[in-house]
Amino acid sequence: MSSVCREVITLQLGHYSNFVGTHWWNLQDAALSYELESPPGEIQSDVVFREGQTLGGHVTYTPRLIAMDLKGSLRTLRQEGRLYDGEDTSAVTWEGGFMMHKESPPKKNSFLEDLDRLDEEILAEVDFSSNSQLQHSGKKTPSAPLPEASHQPASGAVSVETVNSRLTRVQKSYRLEGSVKVWSDFLRIHLHPRTISVIQQYNHDGEAHRLEAFGQGESLLKGALLEELEDKLHFFVEECDYLQGFQLLCDMADGFAGLGSKVTELLQDSYGGRGVLTWGVCPVSRPDSSPLKNLYHLLNCTLGVVHMAAHSSLLCPLTLRGGLGRQPRPPPEFPHLSYDPSLWYHSSAVLALALDALTVPYRLRNNSVPLWQMADSLASGGRTVAAAYGAVPFPMMHGSGLPDALSACAEALPWKPLSACPEAGGGRRYGQWVTLRGLESQGLGSCLPAGIEPPTPLHRLCCGEDVLTAYMSSFYPSSPLALQLVATPSKVTPPFPQIFSSSLSSQGFLQSEAPPPGVPTVSVPVMASLQSGPALEPWLAELHRAASAIDVRRLAPSFLSQGPEMIDYQEALEQLHLLARRYRDDSSGVMRSSSDEEEDD
Repeated sequence: MSSVCREVITLQLGHYSNFVGTHWWNLQDAALSYELESPPGEIQSDVVFREGQTLGGHVTYTPRLIAMDLKGSLRTLRQEGRLYDGEDTSAVTWEGGFMMHKESPPKKNSFLEDLDRLDEEILAEVDFSSNSQLQHSGKKTPSAPLPEASHQPASGAVSVETVNSRLTRVQKSYRLEGSVKVWSDFLRIHLHPRTISVIQQYNHDGEAHRLEAFGQGESLLKGALLEELEDKLHFFVEECDYLQGFQLLCDMADGFAGLGSKVTELLQDSYGGRGVLTWGVCPVSRPDSSPLKNLYHLLNCTLGVVHMAAHSSLLCPLTLRGGLGRQPRPPPEFPHLSYDPSLWYHSSAVLALALDALTVPYRLRNNSVPLWQMADSLASGGRTVAAAYGAVPFPMMHGSGLPDALSACAEALPWKPLSACPEAGGGRRYGQWVTLRGLESQGLGSCLPAGIEPPTPLHRLCCGEDVLTAYMSSFYPSSPLALQLVATPSKVTPPFPQIFSSSLSSQGFLQSEAPPPGVPTVSVPVMASLQSGPALEPWLAELHRAASAIDVRRLAPSFLSQGPEMIDYQEALEQLHLLARRYRDDSSGVMRSSSDEEEDD
């Protein structure tokens, strides 16, 4: 049964959040399909995209997005975007003299240059097609939409597949690792003029005026910035018919953690009853790293976890860093990826692929689960922090079935931690969502001929949902489980980095023989899990111990000078300790002694 479209508004706070968000939006854009003859896809794009119209009558299809970053973070991207280029300026009546100061813009990389050329080519085709139709019909039609800004079929419009196919043909020439400086260097879509907010008080580059401390971010959300955010929220909210909630990506390691804490509090107070699903992102490394800044990173993450968990329906850290402490473990190694964890362009791409799968349940066209319901199922008992895991890509041989792929992972789950939280043994979870997408050309159930003895219990099952449920139950026999199987894969078209193993086919499946050189991977299957369980107790307790061991007054007095007060910081540590204890697994029935409790304290 088809369900109504429940809209989601996305907020991205911070530079690394915008890196992850840009890859995520590029993935959504690559998956758009508007062939009139084809049936609607499994993912309902209207959940996160909005249809609009410029003052010049151009139909637009843009992300329902508010993105915040610092001064100097946009480079070639204009804050107001390009959707209003060429609008009617007849209303301008100034006749006096003026002086023009022109500055050479930053040089665009090869991808952005190709994108500009495609824009011009397609716009010329649209204009030619529209003029031909006008001459033929003698009727007046609206102006043609801007290329890539519009994905709705319209008179004279060129399908988004035209852009995608042309980009794909030149995909092998893109090696952007050396040219990506900021997230707009690989943004493939147009943004609405109300999307971007630039925080002018702080610089993206340089040593002066940096947004480094939690208190700095907290103090930002007032005055003009608060009014601007509320205005943009009202704009996007009021045009929604069935708003299900907000997904928020927020940097955890710098002052944006403080801003994110205030933003989640604002959303909770102003839009109570809507879901607020917060993804706290953190890069593996930062270019401006130093002992003092690493100390700041730990303090920001600690306070960010406490405050955003308190004001969100659910908080899930997303990072390839081995831990949020000062001495993290090495980043996870994915068997079929060759990526540089220290390169933001690479690490954010991996996280975005996992996020594409993790957000599927509340973006489905049919049988979708509201964002708030998904969050509440994991946040029982005040456990408002969850951990993410992902198999990027999901290892499956070309032409095999799901029982074969899962049987090959019988000893250990195929995914790696994406929240710096290793899975604990014991097989107990308070709640878990598992999404597997991208097996449209593969068999989901057993395909054995009649009379052949099934090699494993999984091969006795004919339904993909039954196969995946049985597999997960072998690891978590008595834990709640919700799962989604989506046939369509994640489409990793340009400018997604080519970080995939040569053992993968162009569709992302394993094959015995390597494909010919120069054949890119254009789609991949992904398996991801969002879970709440006892593994989060030691993870949160470790963060608490690391932050408690710091003499903030002596080692980082400037951190407190920006706020919060020392008493507020100590209260946050106590809240973190209590949050960790909520994840303690007492199912064994063994009573803990008072000495055990004192040792925890």
